[in-house]
Amino acid sequence: MIKLHAGGGYYFNGKACFDPQEIGLTPEAAKEAYTKTMAYGILKAHNTLPETKKGAPLSLKFDALASHDITYVGIIQTAKAIGLTRFPVPYVLTNCHNSLCAVGGTINEDDHMFGLSAAKRYGGIFVPPHQAVIHTFMREMYAGVGKMILGSDSHTRYGALGTMAVGEGGPELVKQIIGKTYDINYPDVVGVCLTGTPRKGVGPQDVALALISATFAAGFVKNKVLEFFGDGVYKLPIEYRNGIDVMTTETTCLSSVWVTDKAVSEYLTKHGRANEYKEMKPQNGAFYDAVIEIDLSEVEPMIALPFHPSNAVTIRELLTDPYGILGKCEREGRELLGNPAFTLTDKITKDGRIRVDQAVIAGCAGGTYDNIFEAARILKGKSIGDTLSMSVYCGSQPIYYDLVRKGVIADLTEAGAVVKTSFCGPCFGAGDVPANNGLSIRHTTRNFPSREGSKPSEKQIASVALMDARSIAATAANGGYLTAATDFDYDSDIPVFEFNPKLYQNRIYSGYGKPDEEASLIYGPNIADWPEQIPLGQNLIMKVASVITDPVTTTDELIPSGETSSYRSNPLRLSEFALSRKDPAYVKRAKDINASEKQRRSGAAPDEFKAVAEEAGFGDNYIIGSAIFANKPGDGSAREQAASCQRVLGGIANLAKEYATKRYRSNLINWGMIPFLYDFSTPLEVGDLIAVKDVQSALDSGKAEATLVRGGKKIGSIELRIDPLTGEEKNIIKAGCLINYQRY
Repeated sequence: MIKLHAGGGYYFNGKACFDPQEIGLTPEAAKEAYTKTMAYGILKAHNTLPETKKGAPLSLKFDALASHDITYVGIIQTAKAIGLTRFPVPYVLTNCHNSLCAVGGTINEDDHMFGLSAAKRYGGIFVPPHQAVIHTFMREMYAGVGKMILGSDSHTRYGALGTMAVGEGGPELVKQIIGKTYDINYPDVVGVCLTGTPRKGVGPQDVALALISATFAAGFVKNKVLEFFGDGVYKLPIEYRNGIDVMTTETTCLSSVWVTDKAVSEYLTKHGRANEYKEMKPQNGAFYDAVIEIDLSEVEPMIALPFHPSNAVTIRELLTDPYGILGKCEREGRELLGNPAFTLTDKITKDGRIRVDQAVIAGCAGGTYDNIFEAARILKGKSIGDTLSMSVYCGSQPIYYDLVRKGVIADLTEAGAVVKTSFCGPCFGAGDVPANNGLSIRHTTRNFPSREGSKPSEKQIASVALMDARSIAATAANGGYLTAATDFDYDSDIPVFEFNPKLYQNRIYSGYGKPDEEASLIYGPNIADWPEQIPLGQNLIMKVASVITDPVTTTDELIPSGETSSYRSNPLRLSEFALSRKDPAYVKRAKDINASEKQRRSGAAPDEFKAVAEEAGFGDNYIIGSAIFANKPGDGSAREQAASCQRVLGGIANLAKEYATKRYRSNLINWGMIPFLYDFSTPLEVGDLIAVKDVQSALDSGKAEATLVRGGKKIGSIELRIDPLTGEEKNIIKAGCLINYQRY
């Protein structure tokens, strides 16, 4: 089904090849063959530096930006603090995350009013609540062949339309807004060769889960660009390609791009952007640092079990050995959650079937016209029964409108499903939270712990398994018993989607290029400015505020999603939720350490810090900050608050064996926190003090010998490392954060 070739390979006549001589490449030509990829051409066109070379620095400027209502207030507030006057490129503000007032009050709608006022003042595009989820709208209205788009959401992926899109933390969008660049080294490019044709009942989520399962654990494509080609691409409808593409985020790749064809041209033309199309494919002899081969005809219906999209098996395998597979997942879940009550095997019936409690099809991955239409075909004339609950969220109002016109919504509702407007809530725990011990099957993007909205720290535990909309519908039609769509007979031929542009023309505020300096920003009482951050200082004493030993720590654990999202516009209030589901005592510890720094600045540092400073020879020339240790933090969401909440509480660094994603490391840097690497050769404990002499020099050298003090006694020296930083990144950390660096 999937083959991984770590040694690299080449593109030739639409296929993957592995011998340069076979395709006529001389050794000299092979060295430059990386310049023949689609990715190279796009990166070169957007690089502001004179040269675009393998492994060399790139300074990129994007064609458009996108944010949603969890992130755009903070981004605009940050840019405003630096001196924002107008948006230099189209900046789309969607309202698909905080569309519900989950905690009551006006605070979510206040954010929307702020967003609209900012779009008017600075020349932005404002998409009101329930009109479209962020990535559906960007695919429909802004993606184009050869473009680059930067979004403050990790699933910013429009590669199937020929756009290289990147999901990053908010400060990276701020840099674009104020005229700066996105700085990375030229990334490795991995060729993904698709062959064959998917069987009826196999959908895009099945292909995506198979790809994620094959690549995630080993980091096979981490921070790399995926480039899709092969005869199999041309046999897939555009929305099928989009469905695979958006899920590539879960492989931890940097971005993606696909070959383009007539189907892409028709999609862009239908959405009023025929001029955005051109044929794009690699040149013969294009070199890839690695190659992935996927035979689509061999892909089976998949299910990603709790608690990660990579924890995937075929539905066939699961139904063959339910106790073995669910039992293993149950044991791993109990260890991960620290709760022996967690169970999955209780979902197995006496006759060996698996019963689920809830079904959801939603968001940028699940809520497409094709997915919903095929699901409705499976459910037509059936009943989901009185035990299973099922919700379907359309990705945009144009999708909803066309499905209404064609009777699809009627078929779904008659079967017992509830059809809802565009909202990302089920993807991050702000909608359709199942009951305690519930098992939900979802065509959404993630199934991390508590991602569905449960609170394990309060003994509320639910589980999400990811599946394709087709198999979800087959399961619902079968009374909630897990069923693969390939085992279900239905009509899979669906009519062509018809896009009605009036739905957006009548509702979207399109102000790009028309800023109004006289327009006032509208602030609700929950919207607050970023608190001041102090510069780094010469020497550093860190106190460990949390030690997390899980193999991977997600951004959802660093700052929970769900109802906490309502406070994203208030840095201090949101920080109260930091690590609340992973380490509830963290916030108080961090606050106490921050209080010690404030005492130091007033000339009365606590004795424990004074003693360490004297021993290290710091005198009074040092600062105090908190730090967390985690093996591999930052998997998942791009939201900057995973880092900024630590910073607001006085955080100064992370200590990690490695960072799960570039975007989380970037968030740390942009908020003035040092991304230390530590091999944990001497295990750390909460309360440990770590003294780093001349920490600013450590930023330059990439290493530091630090002193570890525990309970007032010196334990010894530990070695800290820092992967190479750009000159600007060093200066941002030294200044205390991006705002300080740009302002002063």
